[in-house]
Amino acid sequence: MNTAQNSRRERGFTAWWAAAGIAICLFGELGAIGLTGPDEPRYAWIARAMAQTGDWVTPRLYGQPWFEKPILYYWTAAIGFKLHFSAEWAARLPSAFAALAAAIAIGWLAAKHYGGRANSLESPALLAPLIFASSVAGIGFARAATPDMLFSASIALAMAAIATVYRHSGALRGATSQAIEDSRSRQKDYAALALFGAFLGVGVLAKGPAAVILAGGAVVLWALVAKQWRMAFRALHPVAIAAFCIVTLPWYVLCAVRNPDFLRIFIWQHNFERYLTPMFHHPQPFWFFGPIVLLALVPWTILLWPVAREGVRVWREKSWTRSPGVFFACWAVFPVLFFSFSDSKLPSYILPAIPALALVCAVAGIRAFRESRAMAIGIAAGIGITWIVLAIGAWAWARKVPWNAVLNEYSPRALYIDGWIGVGAAILFALILAFFGLGKRTGMVMGPCALAVVLALEIASIRILPTIDPLYSARYHARFMSHDLHPDRIFTLDLARSWNYGLAFYFQRQLPEWQASDPGPALVLTNPTGLRRITSLGRFHGTLDEPDKGILYVPVEIAAQPSE
Repeated sequence: MNTAQNSRRERGFTAWWAAAGIAICLFGELGAIGLTGPDEPRYAWIARAMAQTGDWVTPRLYGQPWFEKPILYYWTAAIGFKLHFSAEWAARLPSAFAALAAAIAIGWLAAKHYGGRANSLESPALLAPLIFASSVAGIGFARAATPDMLFSASIALAMAAIATVYRHSGALRGATSQAIEDSRSRQKDYAALALFGAFLGVGVLAKGPAAVILAGGAVVLWALVAKQWRMAFRALHPVAIAAFCIVTLPWYVLCAVRNPDFLRIFIWQHNFERYLTPMFHHPQPFWFFGPIVLLALVPWTILLWPVAREGVRVWREKSWTRSPGVFFACWAVFPVLFFSFSDSKLPSYILPAIPALALVCAVAGIRAFRESRAMAIGIAAGIGITWIVLAIGAWAWARKVPWNAVLNEYSPRALYIDGWIGVGAAILFALILAFFGLGKRTGMVMGPCALAVVLALEIASIRILPTIDPLYSARYHARFMSHDLHPDRIFTLDLARSWNYGLAFYFQRQLPEWQASDPGPALVLTNPTGLRRITSLGRFHGTLDEPDKGILYVPVEIAAQPSE
């Protein structure tokens, strides 16, 4: 009795700490760094303007309609601004909640198709969400003020719904699945089909018709591989189509009525032309997404090895016809294939594949640990080597950061010592994981790896990101100048668009570009190139007392008056 009780307590503890780790990875310190890049402040501006103006139909950037993305992200972020959350939390919470929904979806799929309760790392129902939430892609996009995670989560939920239909019909038979063809099952199928259509509609509201293409393409690819064409057509059930139209059409129709150019700009320019041409200046080679997938799964990338072995086994046994793993693999593969043929490529395009990859990695990893000690040791060693590479990469990155601009007391010697400590700790951790691999216990390898992710993330969120915030975000600069006596005399010059969007968001107005013809004194936010231009015009003399904190503050002097 005591042994059984201890075992239950241990499983309960595992479930609780894993849930806490997922929560920290997705929600912890969302405001550790201000809004960065060109996308975050731009999308956040639109959401804040929507909350302020009450126009919930037309997205507007600086007062003008902006149809790069549909409405869902702006709606969800605007709610945060309405509730007076901080800018960073309001802008990033939608992505964090979406990532949680995706994690729950793959955990539910794992429980239904592979059995096991979500209270042990020996079960894919717990391990799959943990892998997803603690991966580079999961953490990064859960903390990004963009529509990408909302889009990916909606596809994950839609695929979970249609998988339910296929499982009930016997087309997907996992370890615990069986065909159930009765009236009760058909009623459940109607509900699942309605959810499938509704979640696809949510995806179209998040990022456009690509949601239908990716989910539909994954189903078609599975039907082709598994020869399940009859089952594939069930995705086109009238119930699913009706739910899709109910969710999607109202906003699209209303926005098109109010804005005649909406469909041309959004559907044609930002979807078809973005895919078919490099007009948005994101050309990459065909193989671009291969390395991106490897990076996205860090520190779990080594688990693609047992996934590949599972694929070979299924091929040799010719057991792919009703394999749920093949369905999930098609879901993971299709986005990568589809966007590999695009003339415009960004890392975020394959985010919809990551939940499915986390699921198949969890399943294949657990099986590998159970089947072979050599595989268990190899996976443990691979994860350990990943951490060593991460430590070395972090050290190399830290050596390029201008710490003197944000942390004057941090000397090169201190950086050198900290770097060696980090690499040494990673080597020790790798040895410990390899030792745990000898016992063939999945949890003793996966658990410490997930805890290491949480620890590293907390260190970054509490110490590193707030320190380097001035180098990458306009938040610090806007706060620094919030009480300037002449805010109308603050300008920008030669800044990258990420800085311009960020400064506009935090200043809550666009800062004008400084012109040499302006004769008055001014404060110009610029970079070394702009400083040289101002100096060459004789409008600034001497040196700057402040070090470069991402932006140079250049006090421009009054223009010299022409002599009579």
